[in-house]
Amino acid sequence: QVQLVESGGGLVQPGGSLRLSCAASGIIFSRYVMGWYRQAPGKQRELVADITSGGSTNYADSVKGRFTISRDNAKKTVYLQIVSLKPEDTAVYWCNAVRAGGTNYWGQGTQVTVSS
Repeated sequence: QVQLVESGGGLVQPGGSLRLSCAASGIIFSRYVMGWYRQAPGKQRELVADITSGGSTNYADSVKGRFTISRDNAKKTVYLQIVSLKPEDTAVYWCNAVRAGGTNYWGQGTQVTVSS
């Protein structure tokens, strides 16, 4: 059974930092591109960042310089380090695993709320 379990969300003040984690099980982790998506209230889900098994990264323009995605293939975990949080970063954040051929898995999501 495939599971992607996110953790690390919560309530943070503007300017604060968070590190989200996503632990995968039931997949050969190194074969998947891992990504983080988010959906803010009233908006569509959007890709925040993704990372290949080899470590190549891709970021949405809105988060470049503040978000850093990384992965530990041995621990089957992908991380999203977020600094300088803004109220507009408030969203549910999901972990995603995708591989060639279209196999696609999602976590359950973790809420990030940026508010004073």
